[in-house]
Amino acid sequence: MSNNHFELNATDRSADLQGKGASRRLRKQNLVPAIIYGGGEQPTAISIKINELVKALEFEAFFSHILTINVDGTEHQAVIKDLQRHPAKGFPMHADFQRVVKGQKIHMNVPVHFVGREEAPGTAAAGVLSTLVSDIEVICLPSQLPEYLEVDVSGMEIGDLFRLSDIKLPEGVVIHELELEDGHDRTIVNMQPPTVEEVDEDADDVDADEVPATEQNDGADAEESNDDE
Repeated sequence: MSNNHFELNATDRSADLQGKGASRRLRKQNLVPAIIYGGGEQPTAISIKINELVKALEFEAFFSHILTINVDGTEHQAVIKDLQRHPAKGFPMHADFQRVVKGQKIHMNVPVHFVGREEAPGTAAAGVLSTLVSDIEVICLPSQLPEYLEVDVSGMEIGDLFRLSDIKLPEGVVIHELELEDGHDRTIVNMQPPTVEEVDEDADDVDADEVPATEQNDGADAEESNDDE
C-alpha cells in the first residue's frame, strides 16, 4: 500500500445475520463491519481485517483518495464517508464507503495544509498564526479529487488573514456551497499580534522608602512610648 494508492480486501457478509450481535462477533474475530453504498447499486455489507484497516488509517491521504475495495474478487472504487471509532481505545468499529461512478461528481472533505509558517514576516515578529479550519468540503469528479488543499502563508504579516475565496483550487474543484453558507466568506487563517503577558504591578515586598511618612512616624512614636514605660 503506497501513499497514493489504497487497496483493501473485504468479505461480503450480506448473507450473514446483521445487527449488534453479529457486529460484536465480527470484532471478536478481529474484523471490522462496514458497508459500501451508492452508485445506483444495492448496499453491500462487508467485513475488513482490523489490522489492514488500521494500517490504512495511518495515512491522512486515505480519507481523500479513491480506494479500491476487493470484495471476494470483485473490485469496488469507493471513498470513505464515515468512520466510527471506539470512544476510549480509538480502534475502528464501523466504516461507511460510498461507491465512485466515473463521470459523476462526488462531495469530499479534503485536508487543508498551511505551508510557510516559519518564513512568514508575522512569525518573525512574534505573531501567532491561527488556523481555523482543518478540512474543506469540495465537489469534483473522482479523477480531479485533490489529496489536500495547500495555503501558502509565507507572506503573512501581523493583521493579515486568508478567506475561503483565497484558496487556489485545482482545475475542476469547487468549494461546497454549504462552506459559503449565506455568502459568508469565512476566515481560514490569520496572523495575530504577539501575546502580551500582563505584569502584576502590586509587588509583594514594599520598599521602606515607599511607606507613607505618617506610617513611619506612627512606628517611631510607638517605639518611644514603649521606652517611656
